[in-house]
Amino acid sequence: MSKTIRLDEDVYEGLTERKRDNETYSEAVERLIGGRSVLGLAGILSDEEAEELEEVLDEVDERDAEDDEALVEEFG
Repeated sequence: MSKTIRLDEDVYEGLTERKRDNETYSEAVERLIGGRSVLGLAGILSDEEAEELEEVLDEVDERDAEDDEALVEEFG
């Protein structure tokens, strides 16, 4: 189902500038407003898979923090 919305000309131009060549306006709006809610993912992973994913994400966060610290030391 689709809906029609009205946009001011400047808003439409801004959206057009930010829209990627390979995406629809709906896809661009969805990307720009942050996509779908993570609540829509509820129940997709088993408890074990969710724990594994959380561990991986924690490791990535730790590496990112270490990289940030290294950049601050080098350039800060």
